[in-house]
Amino acid sequence: MFIKGRKDDEDGTKAFKAAKERERRRRKLIRTKYGQKPLKHAKKGVQSCVLAGFVLFLLILMVSTSFASKGEVAGYMGIMGIATMVLAGMGLNLGIRGFKERDKNYITCKAGTGLCAAVLIGMAAIFLRGLI
Repeated sequence: MFIKGRKDDEDGTKAFKAAKERERRRRKLIRTKYGQKPLKHAKKGVQSCVLAGFVLFLLILMVSTSFASKGEVAGYMGIMGIATMVLAGMGLNLGIRGFKERDKNYITCKAGTGLCAAVLIGMAAIFLRGLI
C-alpha cells in the first residue's frame, strides 16, 4: 500500500510536468506569429544605427560650435566634417551588409542606412557648395 501510494504520486508528478510542458509550448506558440521564433535584429544593422547616432551627434556638435563662434571656426571643423562623412560611409556600408544576414529583423538596417545616406548626401552638398 505504501509503495502503491508512492507510485501514484510519481504518476501524478509526471502528468503534472507533462501538462506544464504542454502549457509552456502553447504559450510560446501564442507569443509568436504562426509558431515561428521571434526574429532578432541584424548585428550589422544595429552597428549601423549606433554609427548613425554618433554621426548625428557630431553633426549637431559642429553646427552648435559654428553657431556659438559666429562662423569663425578653424580648420578642425573641416576635419570633423570629413570624419563625419567617413563615419557615415562606414555606417552606410554596415547597413547594406546587414541586409545579407538571414532570418533577421531588418528595421535597424533600414534606419541606419537611411540616416547615414542622408548625412552623407547632406555633407557632400555642404562641401560642394563650399567649393562653388
